[in-house]
Amino acid sequence: MLGVADHIFKVLGFEIDTVNSVQFSNHTGYDHWKGQVLNSDELHELYEGLKLNNVNHYDYVLTGYTRDKSFLAMVVDIVQELKQQNSKLVYVCDPVMGDKWSGEGYMYVPKDLLPVYKDKVVPVADIITPNQFEAELLTGRKIHTEKEAIEVMDMLHNMGPETVVITSSDLQAPSGDDYLIALGSHRKTTADGTTVTQRIRMESPKVDAVFVGTGDLFAAMLLAWTHKHPDNLKVACEKTVSAMQHVLQRTIKSAKAQAGKGNKPNSAQLELRMVQSKKDIENPEIIIRATEL
Repeated sequence: MLGVADHIFKVLGFEIDTVNSVQFSNHTGYDHWKGQVLNSDELHELYEGLKLNNVNHYDYVLTGYTRDKSFLAMVVDIVQELKQQNSKLVYVCDPVMGDKWSGEGYMYVPKDLLPVYKDKVVPVADIITPNQFEAELLTGRKIHTEKEAIEVMDMLHNMGPETVVITSSDLQAPSGDDYLIALGSHRKTTADGTTVTQRIRMESPKVDAVFVGTGDLFAAMLLAWTHKHPDNLKVACEKTVSAMQHVLQRTIKSAKAQAGKGNKPNSAQLELRMVQSKKDIENPEIIIRATEL
């Protein structure tokens, strides 16, 4: 789903170099897919080409779905090298590993990726965007309450990242069962050495459909809006989640119209309506407000 992130960055004015960790015929929400998985040697070869031409200078790195642990380890080596060149480089990691269905967690990548994320990737990341299940995997702690979610975010901070956003959870929302909770935490150290943490909660209306690419959409927009609002996680998340709601509402409306009355939309009909949502991505009307905790 790198196409989702590509689209976001181009619309919002970022120049990007894209490396496809997987090259698939279509996303894995369909019944069938064909394609290739990039390994560490192939990634290294691509990066060497950039180095030889002296065009390996970046302000941000974003990673998402991958199925190969050697590829993931090579990403860490590259990020560390890029950070030596530019100490202000921000690495945004969406640790795509799995999700919960009907209350049960399920990994949809090989299990040997988890220790690589825990021991190598998260410690070099500046921003991470796990869902609740992924946050639980990374810390070994289950989340049943908002208090426990905050403790898990603190544990993730202690592993390295300054910004942690749990993009979705099955926690009870104050507004009711029709809402989904996301939580964010930004920790920074002031000039006098004091640690200050900003924590927020967001409630979004649930959409009765299974979308593919929403994690990519969230991580890409969070990167873009934290770039524009570097010290205000509340505003960055409000713009990110509001834009997502616009995209999802437009997508489900279109999908239902295509499927016809009484029919459940299929994977093709539920493809995110990115092009049609250009204005909402560029300048989202704020329809989701964050609460400071």
